Amino acid sequence: MKSLVLTLLIVSGLLAAGPAHAHFGMIIPQRSVVEKDDPKTLAMQYRFWHPMENQGLELGRPQEAGYVLDGKKHDLLPALKEQKEQEKTTWAASLDIKKPGDYLFYLTPPPYFEPAEDKFIIHYTKTVVGVLNRQEGWDKPVGQPMEILPLTRPYGLYAGNSFTGQVLKKGKPLAEAEVEVEFFNHGGQRQAPGDAYVAQVVKTDKQGLFTWTLPWPGWWGFAALSESDKKIKKDGQDKKVELGGVLWLYAHPVK
Repeated sequence: MKSLVLTLLIVSGLLAAGPAHAHFGMIIPQRSVVEKDDPKTLAMQYRFWHPMENQGLELGRPQEAGYVLDGKKHDLLPALKEQKEQEKTTWAASLDIKKPGDYLFYLTPPPYFEPAEDKFIIHYTKTVVGVLNRQEGWDKPVGQPMEILPLTRPYGLYAGNSFTGQVLKKGKPLAEAEVEVEFFNHGGQRQAPGDAYVAQVVKTDKQGLFTWTLPWPGWWGFAALSESDKKIKKDGQDKKVELGGVLWLYAHPVK
């Protein structure tokens, strides 16, 4: 009887634990590089997602959405349009490109409460679009509370290239930070052989640096995670807050 009870407890514990699903704020532009013959209107998609599993989550109206060009912030909140995908709220915007440069698109979402983890999640998200090969500004911070600063140019990448970034928290390098990496499996063309393969994980060194190699073409997200020193109340109780600095890159196929 004791053996049966112990077995049932172990099984129930494993079922309760279940696989951990990584959350990612997402900014996916129509293209990561704009060349002279490309259309000069750029469409943007904003999501909160489980990218590899292509499972949607609700993204409330962003608190901030915009881009930095030549060190100046530009607001895109008025341009946001609400959309639905998988019955979840997503957002879209379009931008008429008027000058060359590196466009640092950023997003600050509202806090998302995850009941399974009993905490709030705030993912400060960004991506960089290189316009007309000017190649100036991609290595500058936006100034988000959590941010991945690219040390490898974050566009014009091939599948198989390695990417190095530096995780910043409040503008300072964050050592021993966990960085989750996922592929945006929007078309369902990839299938993970098991739960451990859904999200890859790498940790930063003492200078907040990490390196990861993009194995195949498509959009790849990097989410650097840390716990906030502030709490958010829910139903009269203080809840922990996970901060994420998220960066999205596109790996171009090698022909």
